[in-house]
Amino acid sequence: MRALLPFMKKYKTFAILSPILMILEVLADIIIPYFMSRIVDIGIANRDVEYIVRIGLIMVGAALLAMTFGILSAHCGARAGYGFAAEIRKKTFNKIQSFSFANLDQFTVSSLITRLTNDCNTIGQVTMMSLRMAVRAPFLALFALIMAFQINASLARVFMIAIPITAIAITIILTKARPLFLMLQTRVDRVNAIIQENLTGIKVVKSFNRQRHEEGRFKQRNDSLKETALEAISLVIFLMPLLNIIVYSTIIAVLWIGGQKVVAGNMGGGELISFITYITQVLMALMMISFFFMQLLRGSASVGRILEVLNTESEIKEIEKPIKEVKDGSISFNHVSFCYPGSTENILNNINLDIKSGEVIGIIGSTGSSKSTLVQLIPRLYDVTEGSVAVGGIDVRDYDIKVLRDQVAFVLQKNTLFLGTIRENMKWGNEDASDEQIINALKQAQAWEFVSKFEDGLEHKVEQGGENFSGGQKQRLSIARSLMKSPKVIILDDSTSAIDMTTDAKIQKTFKEKLGHITTLIIAQRIASIQHADRIIVMHQGHIESIGNHETLLNISSIYREIYESQQKGVVG
Repeated sequence: MRALLPFMKKYKTFAILSPILMILEVLADIIIPYFMSRIVDIGIANRDVEYIVRIGLIMVGAALLAMTFGILSAHCGARAGYGFAAEIRKKTFNKIQSFSFANLDQFTVSSLITRLTNDCNTIGQVTMMSLRMAVRAPFLALFALIMAFQINASLARVFMIAIPITAIAITIILTKARPLFLMLQTRVDRVNAIIQENLTGIKVVKSFNRQRHEEGRFKQRNDSLKETALEAISLVIFLMPLLNIIVYSTIIAVLWIGGQKVVAGNMGGGELISFITYITQVLMALMMISFFFMQLLRGSASVGRILEVLNTESEIKEIEKPIKEVKDGSISFNHVSFCYPGSTENILNNINLDIKSGEVIGIIGSTGSSKSTLVQLIPRLYDVTEGSVAVGGIDVRDYDIKVLRDQVAFVLQKNTLFLGTIRENMKWGNEDASDEQIINALKQAQAWEFVSKFEDGLEHKVEQGGENFSGGQKQRLSIARSLMKSPKVIILDDSTSAIDMTTDAKIQKTFKEKLGHITTLIIAQRIASIQHADRIIVMHQGHIESIGNHETLLNISSIYREIYESQQKGVVG
């Protein structure tokens, strides 16, 4: 937890007040059994009603004080604990936003979701318990022991047996429980993973009628989580009766020995009653400590998982004084090679390529030829392993990342729209855009033709992931959103695959005639989508196989010619 303590700064006052108020509550609780013994041994023994009433009122006052301090301590503890967790969650979320694609490849989405939710909540709960229960239990045990020794030191020796036995029992059980609590978080990750996968692909599941299969997969992981949780909880359940046996055995011993002292006149009956109360408080405090340590085990697992994210250094690093302006849309690849982190095999090898500002470049190749990886190096979604990539004549690593990515718009293969309205989604490209600018971008992307038919127009609701739009509509909206940035470079990574050929041709014509100042890179599977390009790059197994226009490539590239002929046969057929 020490590594996370800076996140408590904002809630430092509550973190200080909570244990102080808790100690005051303990003091008020501790004094009540003492006054109870006075009532029995003095008030009742002497039939002094006035004394009984006076001491009774003091006890009521002490109980009210204890309740007040307890409520205030709980409030401060909750503010500090959950505020602390909120700060950690915010920092962790921000850290994830700074990750490169390479960093994101290290974690599963389900794991990151669990860390941001379950793990942060656990840290908040453990922090709150640390400020309250971890303070209350030891102070309650200490003060109760002191009072017990003051009442009868010889009788208090019974603790010399009870406390070591309790400590040994707690240690053994917690040692066995620790690996189970660590495993529990991994099991939660696995359940979250299958829930996310199933709900994201629910339409595919239903179309293939695979509900039973998915139910079986979910049951397997859910049962695994249940079994691990039950195994961990069983140890906790076993601890409670074991501690109760120690408590009641201690009370029986005290009643036996203390009863003899009362009969012999060496101890008052009220003192014996208060002594038993203090015994109960001491042993209950030990039970609270054991429960706290069990929660601490879960918290330590969660802290480790959060620190794993926070300590992950982004693969993308900025220089101290980055360049804040991209001059033009020219792009150069200079002896570029790339391999994914953790791999030793290059998937791009010695790429050399110069693209002029305003050029329209098509990129085609077989699946796995590293077309997408090549263009992802331009906005620094990944960094090159060897060589350099330059935009506007400057190495992309020398730019301010925000500036670079504002000027290099990227429409990914998987188009994601966000919950809200069409207007709100378009403003991802430009927060200050007017409706006129939005409509213009929609027209350029051939999206206005269906958006204009909605009664609510730009206010039309977008469901999560854009599920209320077809694949082609999502692609056109995504292209329009990128155009809102007024970029110098736009990359369409197979972003028109779901668009019909007529609409696709209109989009390409717009890029050629009206957006000629923008350098456009189009990855496509259909030659029809790129044959108008100034140049076409044919990729093969991480190399550039050929470069040229459509006519040239038909003559010089067997790969391009093969793709073209297969598609032409498909059209004819």
